[in-house]
Amino acid sequence: MYQNRNYRNLVMKNNRILFKVDVKETDLFVYAEKDLEEVTRELVLKYRGYIEAYINRFPQFTQTLIPWMISGPAPMIIKAMSKAGQTAGVGPMAAVAGAIAEYVGTELLSYTTEVIIENGGDIFLKTKEPVTIGIFAGKSPLSLRIGLQIHSEKKPVAVCTSSGTIGHSLSLGKADAVCVVSDSCCLADAAATAIGNWVKSKSDIQTAIDFGKGIKGLKGLVIIIADKIGLWGELQVVPLKGKNG
Repeated sequence: MYQNRNYRNLVMKNNRILFKVDVKETDLFVYAEKDLEEVTRELVLKYRGYIEAYINRFPQFTQTLIPWMISGPAPMIIKAMSKAGQTAGVGPMAAVAGAIAEYVGTELLSYTTEVIIENGGDIFLKTKEPVTIGIFAGKSPLSLRIGLQIHSEKKPVAVCTSSGTIGHSLSLGKADAVCVVSDSCCLADAAATAIGNWVKSKSDIQTAIDFGKGIKGLKGLVIIIADKIGLWGELQVVPLKGKNG
């Protein structure tokens, strides 16, 4: 089902080239130094092909909500999704959007020194200067009121967001947004889902943060539910002008 992503209209280009790539469920929004749409499409097809072939062999890979243990040979992207799920305590498909963003983005860095890939709220970026990423939290009054300043000048960084109130991804919680920062897009995606599962009400924010702090490899996280927010980690939080600013 198509998910209207109006928040994409708020991105500042800063002389980067913008293009979209849609392949089945994959919907990428990409910034780079030049138009790499065809290259990106080929990379999406390649990595989706690896995932689809594995699912044909192991259909339960898409259904399990618990960590997946690999037996026998598997593509690197499958191994990364499985490892992320094991680390966060969720099924491997909780990492699929982040995995595609990361693997496609890493290869695109052979063609461009800067790249930002957004895949349904999961972002992989490597830029020459700091970038501020706003946090979209649906109907929360805090939605797009704060952003995270991300420094990816030296190495790629991932910022992934899960929600129990918006989007099509499975969440067992009710957070408007759980945003996770990590060096790994696979892990950030899986962790956002895992942490979000703990948030059923405002009173669960601290419990969810404590759980997230125990996931090795996370740099920071933000939890938003209604008018409440929780923060932890190495974060540079900046105010935004507003939804139309």
